[in-house]
Amino acid sequence: MTCVAVLGVGLIGGSLALSLQHHSADVRIIGFDKDAALLKLAQQLGVIHQGTTSLREATEEADFIFLCTPVDTIIQLLNELAHLPLKPTCIISDTGSTKTQIARVGISLFGPERFIGGHPMAGSHRSGVTAATDRLFENAFYVLTPDASTPAAVREKLKELLRATRATLLEMPPDEHDRVVGLISHLPHIIAAALVRQVARYDEKNHLYSQLAAGGFRDLTRIASSSPVVWRDILLSNRDVLLPLLDDWETELAYIRRALVEQDAVAIYAFFDEARTFRDNIPERRKGILPPLYECYVDIPDRPGIIGEVATILGKRQINLTNIHIIENRADIPGVLRLSFRQQEDLDKAIQALRESGFQVYQR
Repeated sequence: MTCVAVLGVGLIGGSLALSLQHHSADVRIIGFDKDAALLKLAQQLGVIHQGTTSLREATEEADFIFLCTPVDTIIQLLNELAHLPLKPTCIISDTGSTKTQIARVGISLFGPERFIGGHPMAGSHRSGVTAATDRLFENAFYVLTPDASTPAAVREKLKELLRATRATLLEMPPDEHDRVVGLISHLPHIIAAALVRQVARYDEKNHLYSQLAAGGFRDLTRIASSSPVVWRDILLSNRDVLLPLLDDWETELAYIRRALVEQDAVAIYAFFDEARTFRDNIPERRKGILPPLYECYVDIPDRPGIIGEVATILGKRQINLTNIHIIENRADIPGVLRLSFRQQEDLDKAIQALRESGFQVYQR
């Protein structure tokens, strides 16, 4: 029986626990959290086999330990684990969004043969253990950041366990990981938040800004709704990467500003054409670090009962619809009804069912 301690039983920790359980009956999951009520709920949901608020009790028999908490808490827990009587063969990993600082602390405390940093690059707009699913990491990249001196046998042992997530396992150095996620995740969160703050300031004098910001603007800036506490800690832990990236971003803005000042139509066209070309070559189906949108847009006529008709079509096919939104502002939106789903499979079935019923359905 393989004993796995999951420290932090939320969306990520809970999903990891479910993945490991569903892959093998020979795995026992012990959950640790400071919230006893949360642990009780996790046990009732079948996410963990046992829960405890004692770090020692959670880890003393563990063959693997996963730290699934915010970045600053991961470092705190690593220091606490260093004073506990862990199994000498226990492998310790984490799921933090940044890796350099965590890897430095983990390896200094436990050595490269016992600590391997990790980051499953998948998430959800929902949070907490009730949102946990054994399919969260499926087809996503799961990055591992072992030290160059980490034994191959240790790497393989951790990989063998993590294959239960059905993620694509990828190795890279911690500093390279932080540079990549800094640009494709951390900087976009800063930009989205800055754009929303700018609109909010304009909206103080004219509420038309917030009224007309529905639809495309909300989609573009959805990540600005992320937890301020989480992103404060992520940005501070990746500060050395983000400062040069912000300088690069200012260069991009200066480029388009100069093109506008000079009325340089060729440069403006190139600005958008280069962006479009690169974006259109980014894989659509693979999960990335930003939470995916499982949404489609339906063009419907304005008549009584039409929304119920759409919902009935999906209900008869046993398709789980999580949200339905009537869009008043059609700017940049190819339909007036936005349907949201929890999984890609549900979205695909919904599109097929609605099109078979004669509706025009769009994806963006």
